Amino acid sequence: MKIFEFITLCSFFSLSFYRAFSGSVPDTESEQASLPPRGWNSYDSFCWTISEEEFLQSAEIISKRLRPHGYEYVVVDYLWYRRKVPGAYVDSFGFDVIDEWGRMIPDPDRWPSSRGGKGFSEVAKKVHAMGLKFGIHVMKGISTQAVNANTPILDIDKGDAYEESGRQWRAKDIGIKERACPWMPHGFMRYAAWGVDFVKHDCVFGDDLDIDEISYVSEVLKELDRPIVYSLSPGTSVTPAMAKDVLGLVNMYRITGDDWDTWGDVVGHFNVARDFSSANMIGAKGLGGKSWPDLDMLPLGWLTDQGYI
Repeated sequence: MKIFEFITLCSFFSLSFYRAFSGSVPDTESEQASLPPRGWNSYDSFCWTISEEEFLQSAEIISKRLRPHGYEYVVVDYLWYRRKVPGAYVDSFGFDVIDEWGRMIPDPDRWPSSRGGKGFSEVAKKVHAMGLKFGIHVMKGISTQAVNANTPILDIDKGDAYEESGRQWRAKDIGIKERACPWMPHGFMRYAAWGVDFVKHDCVFGDDLDIDEISYVSEVLKELDRPIVYSLSPGTSVTPAMAKDVLGLVNMYRITGDDWDTWGDVVGHFNVARDFSSANMIGAKGLGGKSWPDLDMLPLGWLTDQGYI
């Protein structure tokens, strides 16, 4: 066995165990998230630097080993649009790949099938062929890089620059710097056309609660002709009272901070899970189906350093 193959086999154990809190069964076959979505997320194993080859190898393992046990999602975590070059790190500026409209697109060096404007469509096709569903991570808002470049805004009805009140609108007209994500201010998005089945929306919940943005994204997803599971992150300081405001808008919402392989990250989950269970919020009505509190990932196996940049 090659060394790289060994690393990949170990890495797949870093699972997003979107745990089943109850033994409920689907009300209808068409109900969205009728059971807690389960799958694998790339972050704890690869940080932000994962490549297309590494992702598809991991997806193949999930398909062969865990799909028979109910695991169906494979999710690319954040910064898939950042170039992996000297000087680039988690909160660096100026290394993101954006199109002429300021929208994030995959780094073509790490995701070669995205070239030619294909985005993640080729990756999604391969994931679907494995019998799995494909997901991506997105940050809130519009890209800081797009605002600084003042790119035009796309009018999706015309396929050209958006115009109103006799002028063309650009990124600086809609970007609100005062509402940048506090822990990643250089943050953000055409996803349905890529064949995406799952969206992890970050910096909009917990301490970063943004009901307006959650509501807007929920309405957009509701109008699509195909279901997309909508998940919120992060989960710091979340209470049942806070979560009640988003239940009907989403399918999953984090109720804890990030997990790593330490007992301190895990032990606090017991009380949190108890509180949400007591509040009858497990499997409540959600976007197009049900919604579920999410205890983040269960990190096992070969992991990156949690301080890795």
